[in-house]
Amino acid sequence: MDHNHTHTLHKQEEDHPPPPEEVNEVAIEVEREEDGGGVVGETFTDYRPLKMSIGPPHPDPIVETSSLSAVQPPEPTYDLKTKDYFETSNILSCLQIETLVYACQRHLHHLDNGTRAGFFIGDGAGVGKGRSVAALIWENWQHGRRKALWISVGSDLKFDARRDLDDVGATCIEVHALNKLKYSKLDSKTVGIYEGVIFLTYSSLIASSDTGRSRLKQLVQWCGLKFDGLIVFDECHKAKNLVPETGGRPTQTGAAVVELQEQLPEARAVYCSATGASEPRNLGYMVRLGLWGVGTSFENFRDFLVALEKGGVGALELVAMEMKARGMYLCRTLSYKGSEFEVVEVPLEAKMTEIYSKSAEFWTELRTELLSASELTSLDKRSLSQLWRLYWGSHQRFFRYLCMSAKVPAVVSLSKQALMENKCVVIGLQTTGEARTEDAISKYGTELDDFISGPRELLLKFVEENYPLPEKIASPPPVEDNVKEVKRKRHSANSDASIKGRLRKAAKRESASEDDSSDESDWEIPSNDEIDEDSDNDSGYEQESDAESADHHQTRHPFVAELQKIYESALERKSRLLDKIRSFDLPNNPLDELVDQLGGPDNVAEITGRQGMLVRAPNGKGVTYQARNTKDVSMEMVNMHEKQLFMGGKKLVAIISEAGSAGVSLQADRRALNQKRRVHVTLELPWSADRAIQQFGRTHRSNQASAPQYRLLFTNLGGELRFASVVAKRLASLGALTQGDRRAGPSLSAYNYDSLYGKRALFIMYKGILEKASFPVVLPDCSSGNPDTIEDFIEKAKTALASIGIIKVAGHNKDSGKLYGRIVDSDMHDVARFLNRLLGLPPDIQNRLFELFVSILDHLVSKARDEGHIDNGIFDLKGNSVELQGTPKTVYTDHMSGASTVLYTFIVGRGITWEAASALLNEKQEGGPGSFANGFYESQREWLGRRHFLLAIQSSSGTFKIYRPATGETLREMPIIELKAKYSKMTSLEKAQRGWKADYETSTKLCMHGPNCKLGRFCTVGRSSQEVNVLGGLILPIWGAIQKALSKQVRPSYKRTRVARVETTDNEKIVGLLVPNAEVGSVLKDLACAQDMDE
Repeated sequence: MDHNHTHTLHKQEEDHPPPPEEVNEVAIEVEREEDGGGVVGETFTDYRPLKMSIGPPHPDPIVETSSLSAVQPPEPTYDLKTKDYFETSNILSCLQIETLVYACQRHLHHLDNGTRAGFFIGDGAGVGKGRSVAALIWENWQHGRRKALWISVGSDLKFDARRDLDDVGATCIEVHALNKLKYSKLDSKTVGIYEGVIFLTYSSLIASSDTGRSRLKQLVQWCGLKFDGLIVFDECHKAKNLVPETGGRPTQTGAAVVELQEQLPEARAVYCSATGASEPRNLGYMVRLGLWGVGTSFENFRDFLVALEKGGVGALELVAMEMKARGMYLCRTLSYKGSEFEVVEVPLEAKMTEIYSKSAEFWTELRTELLSASELTSLDKRSLSQLWRLYWGSHQRFFRYLCMSAKVPAVVSLSKQALMENKCVVIGLQTTGEARTEDAISKYGTELDDFISGPRELLLKFVEENYPLPEKIASPPPVEDNVKEVKRKRHSANSDASIKGRLRKAAKRESASEDDSSDESDWEIPSNDEIDEDSDNDSGYEQESDAESADHHQTRHPFVAELQKIYESALERKSRLLDKIRSFDLPNNPLDELVDQLGGPDNVAEITGRQGMLVRAPNGKGVTYQARNTKDVSMEMVNMHEKQLFMGGKKLVAIISEAGSAGVSLQADRRALNQKRRVHVTLELPWSADRAIQQFGRTHRSNQASAPQYRLLFTNLGGELRFASVVAKRLASLGALTQGDRRAGPSLSAYNYDSLYGKRALFIMYKGILEKASFPVVLPDCSSGNPDTIEDFIEKAKTALASIGIIKVAGHNKDSGKLYGRIVDSDMHDVARFLNRLLGLPPDIQNRLFELFVSILDHLVSKARDEGHIDNGIFDLKGNSVELQGTPKTVYTDHMSGASTVLYTFIVGRGITWEAASALLNEKQEGGPGSFANGFYESQREWLGRRHFLLAIQSSSGTFKIYRPATGETLREMPIIELKAKYSKMTSLEKAQRGWKADYETSTKLCMHGPNCKLGRFCTVGRSSQEVNVLGGLILPIWGAIQKALSKQVRPSYKRTRVARVETTDNEKIVGLLVPNAEVGSVLKDLACAQDMDE
């Protein structure tokens, strides 16, 4: 070899020496175990105000997440004018008085941009936010602030506001419903409102009169620009989506909420919601919290949003904790102790399976028919896009109806069983089917043979209004007129205005229907393949000269006759489709069926947004449409009346929809006659987690005699889990952001498919089905040794995906007959679209495709967990001993609240001695015949001249708990296959003892990478005594310095924002950001510079 070349190789080796830790596989394993954190502790802890003792205890057990409980609020300094009254009357609990004090205290401050600081009440549903708000209004009234705005979700909640004000003794304060008032000046002589509470809904906030006068301007004029009274944004999650996803537009409500705050800079803003920030972008309207803007680390909300999204779940959890530490946020929740959550799977009955399969076939036939029909029309690209939007929107609604209908027998059975057990029932759904019922009534009249079938009416409506027909040709006109008509047609490639008008009108009507509201993701823009840009929209006409027109004179009658024939043929095909739909055996509207089967309107309280219903005739023959209200009860008050009948025990079943039940209390209230235990059944899961929690909160509230039983119903169709997926995705971040711990709230995480790993799993599955890559898992119902079954499955999967428009078919192979095609790039990662469309497949292939998707997802998640890439959010740092080293160092102080950022250094002792390990094994063996694999093991390979040792004990799940000399019990359990592949069981206890003690001794001096570790003394991997540095308290003001330090890290796991919860041996709790030991000095230096700049 050339000398220079050899010198170059040596030089490269000197510049890039192989890091020893990459060779030591056990060291990598231990590092991953450490990165996963300790065993997860209790999610909730009992709550009581830390720094206040005014007021009686809350009537029900209240809890706070463990993360928030580790954070102390500022010292209370505000002196209540109403203190003596509330202290002696016992009207407010100590929790509600704590809210009152901290909100008033926060309102004394101004943000750096000059506006008054706001407060966020994040208490869970049923804790008593309404009474806290009423107390705030009363306290401000005592200070001469006699005007207040109370914005909520429903106009009938005005009665709850009145009740809450009366409860706190503020009977003299009037509540004026804005929707009952004219658009003229509120303090004019004609209206005459000079003080009190204006109660309005978010819908009213964006309303305007026919003459263009807006409610927003009316309110600003009434308040006056120097207004310093309260604006209460109750259930403020309704203002979400101010900063929408890419490509979307801000909601009018979100924009109006921000504008109101900008117009009234001195107003005392209170944001009030159990689910105020289901994800970080929905904090955008809370401009008075001061988390971004002048004087913060983030120039604007978008910068704040980007930082949070980069920081992952850990960063979200820190925001909630920081808001509490700075005195702008309180979040307590009713303990779910005593409540029961059960996911009930409802298998499809044989008849429903047959209906479902036939329906799936029909929708495929309809799609093919529409593609053919649209080629014969002159629809432009926009109209075709609208057609396919409506098609896929109706497609999803149709199968959602079927899924609901499939669960009706199970809901009836569960309800009757609960009633027999002396309980009462609350059934939750989202879709009432009112739009379909009204369509049917307008067609067939108010007296019918049976209840309306929602799926059938939806299909009929879609085909009747949207089936593309060629332009109808009138009877042959005189020659001159006919020539003009032909010429006009040549010049217009867009002649079918009536079809386009109908499409746009239908789309507008569908999107405006509150009853069938859905996520933006439900409306899907078709690909160019579906629009079929290459189709001849001009029906073959080209521009022609005057000379050529003479030929048309001769051929006009045959030509017109041909067009007429095409039109009549299309009309006949449309008619055949409609006849086929009418002959389908499709289920009735679930809401009507439930009311009917559970005893009719006399026994079932309906609290929904619909105005009329179908009721079975007294003789049992036929049904009649009637209004829900009676002469004695107005339509506005019908839900309140129904609620009273349920709470009074006159009706023992209540059916609630989101539109009708917002803010309604249906718990087993000790003040109500009906104190039977509530069984809350979800027939249809809400579209998002915040809605789910709002629905759960209807039956779980303060002052209840018993906690509810929740029954969440799903069919066994893989596609239906799409709805659970949406909820689970939101629940994960909802718990994180508004409660400081993403494990808060009922867990549906098993159904979260629309994640980063879900997108990867879908991509891998599609690649495999298109035969462009191999599958990492065994295909469902296929034998790996039988290629025929695999080939058969792939062919069925292709056909299925083609039928729901995901695979664009290019043709069939001449030799094998196999289908081939492509999937557009945007669909390759679109999990929501896959799960939406999946619903429209027959149950067998639907479940097999879903099973394949989930098994690939499980494989990816398992692999990522093993490699230490899963973000576990907050983890508990545990050891045999956790001691605080020295005095905590304050590195930053917030001038407004006095809250600070503190650096804590802990020494964590975590090894396990030989004696303790032996005792563990002996105890297991004495307890009965344990696994033959229990015992001490040594690594099969040597590193740095020695082997590593561990103790393995089988757990109840069949995997093995691992104990290591240096680090004690690990969080991750090891499968027997992995254990045997990497380690050998020791037969000599004496040899095991020597090895164990040597490992333990070495771990007190060195990390597992040995003396050549590139982190040197800063590395703690495999050390029995570990130094840990944690920044607690305020984190957002020092975010930049933290990110700069993390970006320097060599190890990928250290680059991530990691949040640790530490409980010392002296029971002191700290939650904060982990700072890599090697970067502590540079972080402190950067923070000192930042503090100097602020000052």
